[in-house]
Amino acid sequence: MLLEGFGTLLWLLNLAMLVLAIIALFLSATAREDAYRAADKQTKKFWLIILGVTVAVNLFVPMLFLQIAGLVATIVFMVDVRPAIHAISGGGGGRRGGGSSSDGPYGPYNGGR
Repeated sequence: MLLEGFGTLLWLLNLAMLVLAIIALFLSATAREDAYRAADKQTKKFWLIILGVTVAVNLFVPMLFLQIAGLVATIVFMVDVRPAIHAISGGGGGRRGGGSSSDGPYGPYNGGR
């Protein structure tokens, strides 16, 4: 009974790592190439390869060491690279930093006043 519960817990952890890696891969694929350069991060191709290998390892190679290495890469992308790219790209939805809805790419638009 205890081993069955532990097996379920490990299965849920593997599923969570896979879902997080797939989300990171999707976010990496949808970001602009120039945003990576502007944020002074590794290239888009680099992150697509790393995160793609992470997804493949989580799906096909159940070796904990490789899965943990992929998890570290995924976490680095999500907490370091993605916010930098998001800030460069202008984000979407809500604005941070108190910007106005009339702000353009070069500052506030005041209608020529």
